[in-house]
Amino acid sequence: KLAEAGYGEEALGHNAIVGGFQGQRQWTDYQPNGDFLEAISNTSFDWNGPRAPYIIATENDALNGASMLLGYLLTNTAQIFADVRTYWSPEAGKKTTGYELTGRAAGGFLHLINSGPAALDGTGRQTRDGQPVIKPFWEITDEEIKACLEATTWHPSMTEYFPGGGWSTRYATRGEMPVTMCRINLVAGLGPVLQIAEGWTVEMPEEVHQKLDERTNPTWPTTWFVPRLTGRGPFRDVYSVMNNWGANHGAISSGHIGADLITLASILRIPVYMHNVPEEKVFRPSAWAAFGTADPEGADYRACANFGPLYG
Repeated sequence: KLAEAGYGEEALGHNAIVGGFQGQRQWTDYQPNGDFLEAISNTSFDWNGPRAPYIIATENDALNGASMLLGYLLTNTAQIFADVRTYWSPEAGKKTTGYELTGRAAGGFLHLINSGPAALDGTGRQTRDGQPVIKPFWEITDEEIKACLEATTWHPSMTEYFPGGGWSTRYATRGEMPVTMCRINLVAGLGPVLQIAEGWTVEMPEEVHQKLDERTNPTWPTTWFVPRLTGRGPFRDVYSVMNNWGANHGAISSGHIGADLITLASILRIPVYMHNVPEEKVFRPSAWAAFGTADPEGADYRACANFGPLYG
């Protein structure tokens, strides 16, 4: 159609490796939202079967789109785009639901939720060795595609958010899936910086899930997330993780890939200012040692500033 209209160059496409959709409010006040296109684009399959996901950031959040891209390039798997929306303490959870949290959620948890861009792979219905994972598209079976679809429902969008209507995705991620949440933030005078939180998804009893989900939006996909705590700094408790998160969005990858992200960030000269990766798993170029060994985080900042961005 573009070629017929005289736009031959545009008809070839832009070969972008990541994109975004700016819906609120310029579009969604009078047009249907982009939740369906975002969810299906980010997913590792569509009506034609398995395929590589197209990385799309909702609200045209370029920084979260770039974070999703890093996760995708390291894992070859679909990414979950979500708001880091709510911290639930054990006390608040029990007061709201009457249920005392146990297991990984006993110390509180985070509600990761956004209207549309979470890949359907995020349902956790793909498995490896009996455990929920998100697989590269070439490993996904027809049965797993069916399971992801059956775990997903589509709902008319709430007009409170989307006056123009549309469809929103809803599912709850299976528990006990190792995941890594990351986010690139851009700081004036400093440049890009990266934060990382490894942890696990957790599963709630249906009644508990419903009560907590109703507190935000019951038509959106939910991932209940518990970061690995270290007892120090921003990982001393679950609340501190959210309190130190640099924006309301995060990119979630299947698996614990924090060490890979740290190495990649050093190559790109992006300092990491928050992570919970065990020290023995962190690998940066040996030149980083010349910038200090007692404080690896400070040395990372100094090395990145000294060597300068690889691209830019």
